[in-house]
Amino acid sequence: MSDVVRFGISIEDRLLEKFDRHIDDKGYRNRSEAVRDLIRNALVEEQWLRDDQEEMVGTVSLVYDHHTRELSDKLTEHQHSHHRNIISALHVHLDEHHCLEVVVIKGRAGEIKRLADELIGTKGVKHGKLMTTTTGAGLL
Repeated sequence: MSDVVRFGISIEDRLLEKFDRHIDDKGYRNRSEAVRDLIRNALVEEQWLRDDQEEMVGTVSLVYDHHTRELSDKLTEHQHSHHRNIISALHVHLDEHHCLEVVVIKGRAGEIKRLADELIGTKGVKHGKLMTTTTGAGLL
């Protein structure tokens, strides 16, 4: 790390105790690493909200009953029609009826949101969720 700056913060004892338990549970070696991650998370969230044209990455998790008529075909068609944005897809058989599909999408934030909404909103999907992140460009 270049140009590391040290700074102090004031914090209530009880809040610091909870934070220390949290970072211990998460496996951080020290408070500095945990604070850096909190700052990065806030910056990535702001990046998603600030600019729909920013290139980002997201994963869409979908749970559905594969016996639902033509649902697998519809989900596959959505993915093929956005092949430039789809980086990868993982298909897992959860039980004899249910599947989990995880789709990794890269593109402009607005495109990712729209594609995620299309996939999640496909009739027959029982649960879907978009997890957003960054390409890492410009993030320290």
